[in-house]
Amino acid sequence: MEQRVIDTLREVFELNGFLGIETRAVETGASLLKKGETSKEIYLLSRLQEVGHESDTPIEERLGLHFDLTVPLSRYVVEHSGQLAFPFKRWQIQKVWRGERPQEGRFREFVQADIDVIGAGELPDHYEVELPLVMVSALERLRAFGLPKATVHANNRKLSEGFYRGLGLTDIEGVLREIDKLDKIGADEVSRLLVENCGADESQARACLELAELTAADGAELSSRFDALCASHGITTDSEAYALAREGLATLAMIVDEAAAIRPGSVIADLKIARGLDYYTGSVYETFLDGAASLGSICSGGRYDNLASQGSRKYPGVGLSIGLSRLVSYMLHTAGAHASRVSPASVLVAVWDEADRAASNRIAAELRSRGIAADVAPTAAKLGKQIKYADKLGIPYVWFPGQEGAGDEVKNIVTGDQAPADATSWEPDTVNARQTVVIG
Repeated sequence: MEQRVIDTLREVFELNGFLGIETRAVETGASLLKKGETSKEIYLLSRLQEVGHESDTPIEERLGLHFDLTVPLSRYVVEHSGQLAFPFKRWQIQKVWRGERPQEGRFREFVQADIDVIGAGELPDHYEVELPLVMVSALERLRAFGLPKATVHANNRKLSEGFYRGLGLTDIEGVLREIDKLDKIGADEVSRLLVENCGADESQARACLELAELTAADGAELSSRFDALCASHGITTDSEAYALAREGLATLAMIVDEAAAIRPGSVIADLKIARGLDYYTGSVYETFLDGAASLGSICSGGRYDNLASQGSRKYPGVGLSIGLSRLVSYMLHTAGAHASRVSPASVLVAVWDEADRAASNRIAAELRSRGIAADVAPTAAKLGKQIKYADKLGIPYVWFPGQEGAGDEVKNIVTGDQAPADATSWEPDTVNARQTVVIG
C-alpha cells in the first residue's frame, strides 16, 4: 500500500513539473536548529568512543538525523545554487526521524512526502496557489484507495500578525503558538494561555479567538468579515498594523479565489490556521479529510522567506508536506483501504512439468513485455496446489499453457471464470490487476 501511494504522489508531482531529489539523512545541529522550537525532537548522533563526552561539543557542531525535509532542502539549494534553475520545483519522499512519543498515527521513524518551490531573491505569490492545488490533485488520486475528500485550509501570517498588533499585542510568535493549539485543547484553555504566556488581557484574548473563528470560501466574503472584525475591536484602517493585515488578506483572498476557479471548494480561508513554527512568513496551510476530524491535518506547510540564504541573497520558498506513514496507517485501519495482495504479480503462469518450464517462462516474458506483472509457478506441483499458491499471494489470474496443440487458457481465481487467452493480446479485467499492492 505504501509503495502504491508513493508511486501515485510521484506521478502527480512530476506531472506538475516537480523534480525529484534525495538528500542525506544526517545534518549539522546548526542546520537542524533553524526551525526554532524543534531541538527536543532531534536525534543527535554519537560515535561509540564519544559516549559520555557529547556535552563537550555544542549542539550546533554535532550531527543529527533530519526531522523533516525542508531543512535539508534549504542546505541543498544553497550548496547547488550555481547549478539550479530558479524557481526550483522539487519533490522529495524520504524517511525522517523525530523524537515523538510513539502512539497511534505518531512514529519516531516515518516517511514524509514534500513539494516545494524555491526562488532566488524573490518568488511570485502565484506559487502559493499552485502548491495546494497540486496536493489536492494528488490526494484526489488517493480516493481510489478509500481516502475521503481533502480540503486545504489556508491563512496568512501577515494577516494574523497585523490583527494582533492592531490589538496592542507584541509577542506575535507566542500568540501564534497558542492559537495553533486551538483544535487540541479548546478555546477556553487557549484564552487562558494567551493571558498567562503572551501578555494579553481577556478582551484581547477574546478578539484573537474571534479572528480564529473566521472562515470564508471567497475573497470578497473574507474581506468584508475581516474589516467588520477590525472595526469592532478599534483597529483603524489608517494604522500600520491594518496595512500589514490587508497585505496578508490580499494574498489569502487571491489564493482562495484562484483555487476556486480551478477546483471549487478545494481551498478555503480559515483564520485559526497558525502553524506554530516561527519560520513561516506568509501563507500557511493545513489539510483535513472529510469525516476525519480526529485525525487532524494530514498535509501542512506554508511560505518561508528567510530559511535559506547565501550572503545577502535569500532563497524564499513555499512548500507542503504529507506525513505519508501516518496517512497510510489511517488508510489501512480506518479509510477502508486494504492491502489484499502480497505479490505484485497479476498472473501466475502454471508449470505442467519441469520439462515444460521454458514454455511457461516464454509466456511470462511476453506478458511482462506488455507491462503485465507475471510470475511463474515455483514447482510443477499438482494444479490445485499451484492455484492455492496464487491465491495465498493474492494473484488474481492463473495461466495454463496449452498442451498437445490446444491453446492457452487463463483462469480468474476470484470469479472462477476461465477462457482461452493469447499472451500477445490478453488484458486483465480485474480492477487494479496491473498495479502493485504491498502490505506494509
